[in-house]
Amino acid sequence: MADKIKVLMVDDEEQFRKTTSKILNRKGYETTMAGSGEEAIDILEKQPHDVVVLDIKMPGMDGHKALNEIKKIRSDTQVIMLTGHGGIDSAKASLELGAYDYLSKPCDIDLLAAKINNAYASVVHKGEVNAEKTARDIMIHIDDYTTIGEDKTVRQAIEHLMRSFEGLISSSRVMETGHRSILVFDRDENLKGFLSIKDLIGAVRPAYLSAPKPSMADSIQYSAMFWSGLFITQSKSLGNKKVGDIMSEEEPPTVDENTNLMDLADTMYSQGIRRLVVTSGDNIIGVVREQELFFEMANIIL
Repeated sequence: MADKIKVLMVDDEEQFRKTTSKILNRKGYETTMAGSGEEAIDILEKQPHDVVVLDIKMPGMDGHKALNEIKKIRSDTQVIMLTGHGGIDSAKASLELGAYDYLSKPCDIDLLAAKINNAYASVVHKGEVNAEKTARDIMIHIDDYTTIGEDKTVRQAIEHLMRSFEGLISSSRVMETGHRSILVFDRDENLKGFLSIKDLIGAVRPAYLSAPKPSMADSIQYSAMFWSGLFITQSKSLGNKKVGDIMSEEEPPTVDENTNLMDLADTMYSQGIRRLVVTSGDNIIGVVREQELFFEMANIIL
């Protein structure tokens, strides 16, 4: 993000604050933590923030009281309320007190990020009629996406992908999802395409399974005896192959950072793809997945 959105995370559970703040910082937000409503008010009196993520149920000053005080001192600051199981009525009541939106725990971090972006945009674009977002507004920044060279081995690619999953943070209150694909570049840093989990599953199949076969061989080929041990041996042999040999052959479609979301949706649907590369001039700056479009649809509909 060119201008980082300043987020104040307010929750009495220390581990939740640290976990969520760590993820948001990694996604490009400037995050401050507060352990109580009183501490949040003190921080906001000294320094304005764009968006406050505020837990409703806290000892001392609860979320509703804190929301009321926040609106007194920072009326333009948007507040997203977090509620636990069974607290939907309380969360909805907070909307009448001036909250921008609410989320139930556990919450998906991508959905929380989308709501933070929307809350920020509602102030920045205040007065604009139906201001539409672009690819840049919803994309995953290239620095946050796993990449690899086409001359690397599948083993190395899987190690990269596994590290991205192991680096995800999940608890009973916040969840982060993986990308399920890797951007592949050649030695000159030119984009070659994606290596997806689907590509890996396709590559583990012996080539002769896709070759024409006599009809009389069907009963033998697909028997339990035929399949026994095949997945293990094929997986082991796959590890030494080059990424460039098994990745999707077609170069992934690219879209300009200013592309309208309906244009993105049409491209994904008509071409049967799940992700698009976002560019700014000649530079690759991010990736838009189908999940990002889904969250925008949910935000509009719900």
